[in-house]
Amino acid sequence: MTPVPVLRSNSLRGFVRDVGGACGELRHDIRPMARYWLETEAHVHAMAIAGYVLLSFYPFMLVVIALCRNVLASPEAELALYVAIRDYFPGETGDFLARNLRVSANMNRNLEWVSVVLLLFTANGVFIPLEVALNRAWGVKVNRSIVMNQLVSVGLIFLCGGLALLSAALTGAGATVWRALFGLDAAPPGMFITGLFKLASIPITIFVLFLVYWLLPNTKVPARLILPRAVVIGLALEALKWINLLIWPWLYSKLSREYGVFVNSVTILTWSSLAALAVLGGADWSARRARLAQEEEKRDRMGAELLPPTQV
Repeated sequence: MTPVPVLRSNSLRGFVRDVGGACGELRHDIRPMARYWLETEAHVHAMAIAGYVLLSFYPFMLVVIALCRNVLASPEAELALYVAIRDYFPGETGDFLARNLRVSANMNRNLEWVSVVLLLFTANGVFIPLEVALNRAWGVKVNRSIVMNQLVSVGLIFLCGGLALLSAALTGAGATVWRALFGLDAAPPGMFITGLFKLASIPITIFVLFLVYWLLPNTKVPARLILPRAVVIGLALEALKWINLLIWPWLYSKLSREYGVFVNSVTILTWSSLAALAVLGGADWSARRARLAQEEEKRDRMGAELLPPTQV
């Protein structure tokens, strides 16, 4: 294995260097990561996560749309959410989801507390298999109790929901600036909205990954070792979206023939499971590298203690 870089600088240049070092690690660690993806447990955890994503996706989006309307009072932020849906699910699936979400949101213009409760119940389930997988990656033998897991999950749900709302608000603010510059009747181009969304969403995706990798395992996780690797996995997820965009016409045609009216549900389930595998593979890689870094630091400290005072 290649040497393990350790964050030694708080400067931006030092952080960029650490991210570059993490990219170099990933090139050398593709084989161990591939072995992880071939394990049965990885696929069990990924499918469990994907199933809960399928259950929680619609109520989550309805809650965020209601917040955009009733709290932010920003049509541009709501538009950014539909752009996000089409970014994650291109083609007919994205159009289907955006269209039906708009209809459902118009039928229930106020914030539906039933949706909030349903969201908390279903979204909490995402973090149960995720915690088990992360604990395994870190060598933790004891998982949290279901009550403690749910408490941590609720906190992460509110954090992730707030960050999703922030991404939409930032994109909407960019659209407002466009109208201020070019007139109230000048609708911003779709490419402009998409570009703003990506500028806002990529850092937020990375931050969400960092929070999950850092807070969810039932052990103390060194944040300084996790952050550069969360950046790499976040960029890998963005690359996965581009692969999805390229192969989507062929894949949608095949899924439509095989699943008929269930094609959109199968699409969400399929891509959620692939994204979950990427996140879990990244967690296993991050934990393995972090343990190596900690062992190296421990050896360095022990070596320094053994040296005579004049050589330290």
